[in-house]
Amino acid sequence: MSRTTAHPYMANSVPAVQTEMLEAIGVTDIAELFEQIPIDHRTTRPLDLPPALSEGELRRHLLSTLAKNRTCEQNLNFLGAGLWQHHVPAACDEVVRRNEWLTSVFGEPSSDHGRNQAWFEFCSQLGELLKLDLVGLPVRSWGSAAGHAVRMAARITQRTEVAVVRAIDPERLSVIRNYCEPVEMESHIAVRLIDYDPATGLMNLDNLRAVVGEQTAAVYFETPSFLGVIEQQGAEIAAIARAAGAETIVGVDPISLGVLSSPVDFGADIVVGTVQPLGIHMHTGGGVGGFIASRDDDRYAHQYPTLFISIAETIKAGEYGFGLSLFEQSSYGLRDKGNDWTGHSIYMWAIAATTYMAMMGPQGFEDVGGLILQRAHYAAQLLSDIDGVRVTFPSGFFKEFVVNFDGTDKSVDEINDALRDLQIFGGKDLSQDFPELGASALYCVTEVHTQADIERLVGAVRKVTAK
Repeated sequence: MSRTTAHPYMANSVPAVQTEMLEAIGVTDIAELFEQIPIDHRTTRPLDLPPALSEGELRRHLLSTLAKNRTCEQNLNFLGAGLWQHHVPAACDEVVRRNEWLTSVFGEPSSDHGRNQAWFEFCSQLGELLKLDLVGLPVRSWGSAAGHAVRMAARITQRTEVAVVRAIDPERLSVIRNYCEPVEMESHIAVRLIDYDPATGLMNLDNLRAVVGEQTAAVYFETPSFLGVIEQQGAEIAAIARAAGAETIVGVDPISLGVLSSPVDFGADIVVGTVQPLGIHMHTGGGVGGFIASRDDDRYAHQYPTLFISIAETIKAGEYGFGLSLFEQSSYGLRDKGNDWTGHSIYMWAIAATTYMAMMGPQGFEDVGGLILQRAHYAAQLLSDIDGVRVTFPSGFFKEFVVNFDGTDKSVDEINDALRDLQIFGGKDLSQDFPELGASALYCVTEVHTQADIERLVGAVRKVTAK
């Protein structure tokens, strides 16, 4: 039976309103809107949905369902693997909630001056941290940033392969492969994986030399790596890439740069990474932002897919204005003809990151980086003292480290299940993605973990692995 009143959640559900909308766009039936979907892909049977609930009943149902979640506030969390629990200052949340930013479209006030200045501060502060002059506005994720950078390198070199270190987040590798497009596509970029040394976790340079060739557009690696290892061969990797005429793209966790060298110091041409550690909550892993940076060189600038913000003097002495640069080469300016498509769903996180970096300053980054180093190594040392447990790469890691449980005769899944019963989230199970590491998990320790937290973890692991 046709409705004569609007559905409580859909104001446009009255037939008269639907008819008016269809007439406005020149179609006679809703089905015409879905003609591009093959018939055999459309649902033909009625959906077996539960009975309709009142607003009050629905709210209660959803709250009951959500209450089943186990959060990092309720549980002690040592899970990282691409999304990490860092301290988010209250000022970061307060600033992004202001009316200037909290709008339906990434912070779009009637005047762009305040927004553009804030975005300029994001780019300039991150550029100072990275020791690079050119930083674009953030893209959706670290994987997106790496994928865009690979495509930039392919356009710069006119080559069709990229060498990527195998010690990488499988999800991030999947995103990079998506950006490299299927083999059937004209602009396909072949991904060649580079082994890592099983004894150290560092890139295998002999394998790199064997893979890099005249079609290699870029070499991509990360420091710290997905396994937490600080890559100490950056200069040699960059030299091998350069000798073959390839670009060097380095992924980095920016929170490490208070204690580790910027990738540009050992030869990186393009630097990418995540902005999530910079005052941004975990948000279940989605849309937490990635950055792309390079030298301020036309060779790189004209290949960026992102928006740039520039600063210039105005006609009034001492006054400056901020505006978009190279807009015409982006998907905003050229739509489908742009260098690449980028969305703006994470531009507001640039405001949060700006607030965080301004509050921290150089000394703050050094302090937090030092804390993370000390606490992560303290945790690794205590865990390695447990019978049957060892740290696979015991030196030269930052924030994350691989813990092997082969000597306990228990799987990582069994150990993590037991830890959850003790209200602890254990490390990321690596058994499926990195079978050569055995029963191993990637543990994460940041500045939020106290000595008591670490000792509680160690006591719990000792208990659940006891024979």
